[in-house]
Amino acid sequence: MQDILVDEFEAHRGHLLSVGYRLTGSVADAEDAVQEAWLRLRDTDRDRIVNLRAWLTTVVGRICLDHLRSAAVRKETYVGQWLPEPVVMPLSGATPVDPLDAVVRGEDARIAALVVLDTLGPDQRTAFVLHDGFGVPFDAIAQVLGTSVAGSRQLASRARRAVAAADVPPPDPGHDAAVEHLLVALASGDLQAVLDALHPDALVIGDAGGTTRTAVNVLHGADRFARFFLGLAAKYGPDALLTYRPALVNGRLGILTPGSPGDDTHPGFAARVAGFTVRDGKVWAAYDFANPTKLSGVRMPDPTEPGRLADPPTGHDTNPC
Repeated sequence: MQDILVDEFEAHRGHLLSVGYRLTGSVADAEDAVQEAWLRLRDTDRDRIVNLRAWLTTVVGRICLDHLRSAAVRKETYVGQWLPEPVVMPLSGATPVDPLDAVVRGEDARIAALVVLDTLGPDQRTAFVLHDGFGVPFDAIAQVLGTSVAGSRQLASRARRAVAAADVPPPDPGHDAAVEHLLVALASGDLQAVLDALHPDALVIGDAGGTTRTAVNVLHGADRFARFFLGLAAKYGPDALLTYRPALVNGRLGILTPGSPGDDTHPGFAARVAGFTVRDGKVWAAYDFANPTKLSGVRMPDPTEPGRLADPPTGHDTNPC
């Protein structure tokens, strides 16, 4: 019977990870919520559960709501900007298949969309994601939130208006070409070439949590974007922009930079991930994921051992700015 229950649960794992990740924006929190849901299922009389998928979804929703409320407190003292945790996969997909691979296939898991969800309060986000993203009825959402059905409807409605007002760019069919154009321009070191690859309203959001160097505030405008990345190349050396590994960052082309110990003329830097959003065929946003504690979703093969996944990037620069 235990084996049957395990098989039933595993059939829903991908869905539950999607729910957890969309709710929290955290790979670690999503995986923890799914594991906790399994423990609760194991201690529950299966015969009393009519719809296992729905039951597990609401359990994960309840657990993730607690994570969201805890994260809201942490954000109050967090150094710099807060970004969701990226899911980083090889361009060809993970081998063997990783459940996280399916989590980021939809538009709603794009970094730009998750950044908007991070602006919502915990209850609003939970009501909106569960209802609009996963079709959970409002009576079940009301039980998760500990509020009335009308209250849960109102929370979702407010969140829906906030998301619509954020004007998140739709997926751009020229994403890969635009990102490749930018990377070539950055490698050239030519300011004008970089500017030509950027949308006029380009922005940079960095998340290091005080562990290393990145943009502490959001940088707005193509000129500030270009000078920021060219400044990194000048500080850490031109190889800093040439040693990256192309990867899928939440399903879209991005890069993983493995880091460097430094040399006699350039300081070392920790591993980091960069994701991008493209608008009108130009790079509109760059997301600099530099906090090593938020890189548990890196699922890249270790280049030194074929078939082995690399450990999540660790280490930090002790002189943040």
